[in-house]
Amino acid sequence: MRSLRLLKIVSVGLRFGLDQMLLDNEASARRAMVLRTAFFWRDLSAPRAERLRLALEALGPLFIKFGQMLSTRRDLLPADIADELAKLQDQVPPFPSEQAIAELERVYGKKVSEVFTSFDVEPVASASVAQVHLATLPDGREAAVKILRPNIHIVIANDIALLDTAAGLLETLWIDGKRLKPREVVAEFKKHLGDELDLMREAANCSQLRRNFADSPHLSVPEVYWDWCANSVMVMERMVGTPVSHIDALRAQGIDIPALARSGVEIFFTQVFRDGFFHADMHPGNIFVAPTGKYIALDFGIMGTLNDVDKNYLSQNFLAFFQRDYKRVAQSHIDAGWAPKDTRVDEFEAAIRAVCEPIFDKPLKDISFGKVLLRLFQTSRRFNVQIQPQLVLLQKTLLNIEGLGRQLDPELDLWKTAKPFLEKWVNEQIGWRGLLNNLKQEASTWATLVPQLPRLLHRSLHDQTATQIQAAVAASLLAEKRQQTRLLWLAVALLAGLLTIQVLVLVT
Repeated sequence: MRSLRLLKIVSVGLRFGLDQMLLDNEASARRAMVLRTAFFWRDLSAPRAERLRLALEALGPLFIKFGQMLSTRRDLLPADIADELAKLQDQVPPFPSEQAIAELERVYGKKVSEVFTSFDVEPVASASVAQVHLATLPDGREAAVKILRPNIHIVIANDIALLDTAAGLLETLWIDGKRLKPREVVAEFKKHLGDELDLMREAANCSQLRRNFADSPHLSVPEVYWDWCANSVMVMERMVGTPVSHIDALRAQGIDIPALARSGVEIFFTQVFRDGFFHADMHPGNIFVAPTGKYIALDFGIMGTLNDVDKNYLSQNFLAFFQRDYKRVAQSHIDAGWAPKDTRVDEFEAAIRAVCEPIFDKPLKDISFGKVLLRLFQTSRRFNVQIQPQLVLLQKTLLNIEGLGRQLDPELDLWKTAKPFLEKWVNEQIGWRGLLNNLKQEASTWATLVPQLPRLLHRSLHDQTATQIQAAVAASLLAEKRQQTRLLWLAVALLAGLLTIQVLVLVT
């Protein structure tokens, strides 16, 4: 099955002329000419960006997601390719409505007309793993109905298997393979993709994020209508807004675009550091803007989580970066075990400074994060820094946020926008406010525990005394057994001596 899938990837690449894109430079001109002659039958008249998009669509959901991520990186891609890949965010070809209706009737066990007052057979949005139809619930509420693509589990499983094989080869053949842990990264990706294919889990993610931002002035999250949800169907509140990438339309509505960009940064850091639960698929197709200027989050299949250790580590590092305290950054990497214990802090500090110092006090339009990431990768390789698979989703999301911010407001200073929020958060976690908050959180536990302390102390002393008695008895029995063993060997020795004397007497 893997070999067939690999052959399909190669054939699709050749059919759409992706080989010509890879060899489109002077150094490869001769090889490109040979391929062009060998595959003379191909029609490559369409623009290269369109051919790339069509190839990704033909290869399926995993490759579409890759294209979605690339579409937000306009600093890394030519404008024509970025514009074309942006269509993958909400213009993926839909599957037939008949299949969608058949799945709904299978789930509900009755006709769609008996479940919904109205149901639009034409989808309003189609993404890589599902598509969305509008409907009206029996009580009159307007809803969005999300339905998984047919056989999507099989396609995803085959692609993940190929990725795992490629990662294994990477670990074996590449000098940096083991340090980058590609198989662990693929396993992390596989886990999150598996979550995305379970719409009940996505509904739970949506509900949790809505609860986290219940009183937020910056973000709206749809309500889940649980009575109509299943593993392959999710029904939620219909949200009305404008895609965040339609900037001219937003300006026409009077939306403050720079303020919108700053709100996006605050939402991201709030999700990461306050909640440890963040939307990890924040490409423009999943984000709308309400007429009031609030963000609307959609598609909750891929969510990232961080534990308290990760959150504290990241917050300290971000804050140290913003304060240009590169020694603290270097030392925290060593203390966390991400860099070897014998790493020279001063050398590591100097290397980090060389990467980060040039990008401070610059707006996004003047920063090439692609080059920054490349230099960070070279630095991590030099100092043998271990890649942390649990943070891969966070890195991807941060790139999405940066790409979105670049589209909204190229003058946005990411560092200055994020620094006050992080300083406030760290103060709440570590300063005297943090101490008070922790005491409040633990108050109920202490209220239950304190009255039990005398009984717990008595039980501990009793258990300790019983343990000591048992240990003493065991030691006494062991000593007695050793004494019996010594006596037994003494008896054997005496018996052997007597037998020897008798033998000697008989011989003489």
